[in-house]
Amino acid sequence: MTIPYSPAATNRIQATFCFADLAGFTALTESQGDEDAADVATRFADITRSALGPGDRLIKTIGDAVFVMSPSPASGIDFVERLLYLTSTRPGFPALRAGLHYGEAVQREYDMFGAAVNLAARVAAEAFAGEVICTLPIAEAARRQDIPVVELGPVPLKNVRKSIELFSLALMIGDNATPVDPVCNAPVDRRAAAGRLRYGNTEYWFCSLTCAAAFASNPAWHTSNDA
Repeated sequence: MTIPYSPAATNRIQATFCFADLAGFTALTESQGDEDAADVATRFADITRSALGPGDRLIKTIGDAVFVMSPSPASGIDFVERLLYLTSTRPGFPALRAGLHYGEAVQREYDMFGAAVNLAARVAAEAFAGEVICTLPIAEAARRQDIPVVELGPVPLKNVRKSIELFSLALMIGDNATPVDPVCNAPVDRRAAAGRLRYGNTEYWFCSLTCAAAFASNPAWHTSNDA
């Protein structure tokens, strides 16, 4: 007897969809091995859960990335700010990048589907290490919270028919001085950085994955001249 297919109940939800992942995770895997990289990804998921606010929900983890739903643009921004702060205080934790979009999606059981979810994922892929990229509804909420917003203009996104206006949120945590790559001694633009690592009580930024991997292999040697 054939059992008829019964689709799961569907709800349409307006929410902020956020994707965040670890910048330089590939370099971390190559330099420290699969086990250590998996440990970092697991810690990231745990930190994400601790950063959730009222109404926020961790939809799922995807390798080194997390997908979180938040009720409003303002609550989505608050969640990302908490997540940035919590990860920045963990010694040796890689930099994050994140993308946010507010829109409508379909909820089936514990997952979310739809163009708004896909757009949030594409927006996150445009962010550099330490950067939060968003669409217009999020940018407007950020301005109401007195968060500086940088207009990036229309950006073509993969599998999106027309270019989307994107914005960068100034949610930098900690020192805003221009860092210097400890391996090659080049000044590093945080927005274009390949990644960051914390060693001891200091956070180091890197111009390339090569420098990040070299530092990770022997941080004591690269910081021996620090005073």
